[in-house]
Amino acid sequence: MKKILLLGGTGAMGVYLVPALAKRGCEVSVTSRASRTSGETKFILGDAQNTSFLKQTLNDGSYDCVVDFMNYSTAHFKERASFLLENSSKYVFLSSYRVFAGCDAPITESSPRLLDACDDAQYLKTDEYGLAKARQENILRASPKKNWTIVRPAITFSLNRFQLCTLEANMLLFRAFAGLPAALPSEMLAKKAAITWAGDVADMIASIALEPASAGEDFNVCSSESKSWNDVAEVYKREIGLQITETSLDKYIWAVGGKYQVMYDRMFNRVMDNSKILKLMGTSQESLTPPLEGLSQELAKLGGKMPPSLKPNYAALARMDKLTSVKTPLNGISLRNRLEYFSGTHPVAALPLRACKKALNIAKSKGLGFMN
Repeated sequence: MKKILLLGGTGAMGVYLVPALAKRGCEVSVTSRASRTSGETKFILGDAQNTSFLKQTLNDGSYDCVVDFMNYSTAHFKERASFLLENSSKYVFLSSYRVFAGCDAPITESSPRLLDACDDAQYLKTDEYGLAKARQENILRASPKKNWTIVRPAITFSLNRFQLCTLEANMLLFRAFAGLPAALPSEMLAKKAAITWAGDVADMIASIALEPASAGEDFNVCSSESKSWNDVAEVYKREIGLQITETSLDKYIWAVGGKYQVMYDRMFNRVMDNSKILKLMGTSQESLTPPLEGLSQELAKLGGKMPPSLKPNYAALARMDKLTSVKTPLNGISLRNRLEYFSGTHPVAALPLRACKKALNIAKSKGLGFMN
């Protein structure tokens, strides 16, 4: 029986990868910062970002494969990459399709990456997600050990992981279930998005974890089917009643941030080539769940309620309210959350808590509308 360790494997893909590996006869252990129990899965309580905890976990395990879902800075990954490779029979690194530059043709594993093709000097000075993952790929490739495999998921839908343009589940679901519209840029809604259901990604990663021939290789683990964000938005409208207000790209970036994710991912037309992973698995694109069908299935599981694990960002909600000319109900929320909401569009955010409370009381006495 193969022993597999998932570092941080409780998220969008991990919830499907655990049963996919178990179905293949593996013994699966998962690190988690929260205490959990679930069937025969062994959960190891601790933070996999902590080097001491990681060393103890790997020393105790003798794992046949380690699948790493952790999100590292490049500096942090450089410090631990050798240790991970030396203490893993096989190491599967979760990179991202966001490493790739814009491309008119379907993106293969050898397509140009932003790190190598982009001429934006300011962007290249950052360790933004797409650049960080590419730099970490380079660290693995430069290692004398070749027991690694790089996998690159695209946008993946799963329970608790929903995206529309760059909006995440805590914004999307909150506004849909509260009957509030979400503002999205017209230019982005027309772009093609590379999207995949998490169950299919899990099957791809499980196949890689158990395949010796995948060592030293990289794989696009995703569907080759792309849909416009307008198509994706229609699913959210149909399944959970999300209302859309179109806005400009500049206003959208002001409201939600993530300028580089917008510029160097969501404003590209993304079409992925997944032929390499399908060949490894001995299957075809037709065997995968159509992405919009997978999204509908995941949204249906919510039962019309926002999962309690998702916490609203009240500052972002305030900016979204400004774009859509509505107001988030603040009844029953804490003072801290009210202050967070107020900070979304007011400079009082920089004040100490006592000063914020004073400003809040003054604003309330003047009849400002952010207090419900």
